[in-house]
Amino acid sequence: MQVTHTFDVIIAGCGPTGAMLAAELRLHDVRVLVLEEETEPVSFVRIVGLHIRSLELMAMRGLLERVVRHGRKRPAGGFFAAIPKPAPEGLDSAYAYLLGIPQPVIVHLLEEHAIELGAQVRRGCAVARFEQDDEGVTVELADGERLRTRYLVGCDGARSTVRKLLGVGFPGEPARKDTLMGEMKVGVPQEEIAAKVTEVSETPFWLRPFGEGVYSVVVPAAGVSDRAEPPTLADFQQQLRAIAGTDFGVHSPRWLSRFGDATRLAERYRVGRVLLAGDAAHIHPPIGGQGLNLGVQDAFNLGWKLAAQVRGWAPETLLDTYQAERRPVAEDVLDNTRAQKELLSAEPGPRAVRRLLIELMDFDEVNRHLIEKITAIGIRYDFGEGPDLVGRRLRDIDVKQGRLYGLLHRGRGLLLDRTERLTAGGWSDRVDHLADPTAGLGVPGVLLRPDGHVAWVGDDQQALDEHLARWFGKPAG
Repeated sequence: MQVTHTFDVIIAGCGPTGAMLAAELRLHDVRVLVLEEETEPVSFVRIVGLHIRSLELMAMRGLLERVVRHGRKRPAGGFFAAIPKPAPEGLDSAYAYLLGIPQPVIVHLLEEHAIELGAQVRRGCAVARFEQDDEGVTVELADGERLRTRYLVGCDGARSTVRKLLGVGFPGEPARKDTLMGEMKVGVPQEEIAAKVTEVSETPFWLRPFGEGVYSVVVPAAGVSDRAEPPTLADFQQQLRAIAGTDFGVHSPRWLSRFGDATRLAERYRVGRVLLAGDAAHIHPPIGGQGLNLGVQDAFNLGWKLAAQVRGWAPETLLDTYQAERRPVAEDVLDNTRAQKELLSAEPGPRAVRRLLIELMDFDEVNRHLIEKITAIGIRYDFGEGPDLVGRRLRDIDVKQGRLYGLLHRGRGLLLDRTERLTAGGWSDRVDHLADPTAGLGVPGVLLRPDGHVAWVGDDQQALDEHLARWFGKPAG
């Protein structure tokens, strides 16, 4: 069959990662097609949490108000291994909370955003095979239709067809222990639940309120129902009684599920013109609620770089920085979920370690380190030598035009200049410039990448030009 259509980028999978990536590419007029195997959006109503860094990304693209309307804000604390410690004061973000939101809703909102920007989404279409050459990738669908694209990105989940066809290894550990997770109503007052959770805080389970008497419940699955069978409310009641001495009168479940602790990381995120993102590149237990957030942040990192490649101004090594930056982040997430899973074990050794960690988390530095890790605001990409701020994301500070993140809606770089002497010069088609001596910065000037990470700090124009060229290619003209 002949090739029927051509695109700049085809994305396999229209989950949160694929939808966010499509939107990021469309900000730069990249021709994008998203292929989704499912014919209808998922109807499985599971509540997921958007952590601080993901909320910041939504604010950077003008999506936060739209998303917050459909979610419920919760305090940013008690994430690490469900240890009920409140967040330390003064977290470095204007969005220091967790937003609980139904997974189908956030997927719909991101897909809607991508379509509004001009992305095409085709449902009921699956990648069957592909071949790549020096100029692009020919993608064959399950029905035999062939499409041509300059780049292909697999955002098609843990069982990624793109990853398997690409021949990229997915080493790690298979599932060994199962955990039950669900949302249900309870039959006792919140104060009684809080007291019991505190009393047995070193024990591996949690109940967290989601409003209107509904709680998120997580308990070990050991000794209950066959893995092949969906869990029942009776399974949750049995495990709660075994661990806490009471089942808290749980009833009226919204949804019940079982998850394993399989942990895997793709050996490579890119082979030629084919890339991987989200669960196609990494899987881990949902302890700490990092999975969806990690995938969305992959897309945010990749989008502007892949667009630069398509538009023809990317420096030679820019696309390689996607793997160099995001794979170590995924490695860290896999490790911290491994640690959290151990801390949820009912064995005496892990329970002793859990009790010790509960004590250590009373130290502000320990608690702060762990919550910055879970919420991804502690990430510092390795950009080489320089001030500590280089490689980190910049919080949403006040500027004379309002808020900093409001200046990033178009997905361009930004030079924030307190000296009023710097210039983006020949890069002004890719980098905006705000001269603002009143900006709440402790440095004279910063160069921000489109993903909000600091690429340069200082007041020297020559050094600035070198970093502009490093991240944004040759100047125009």
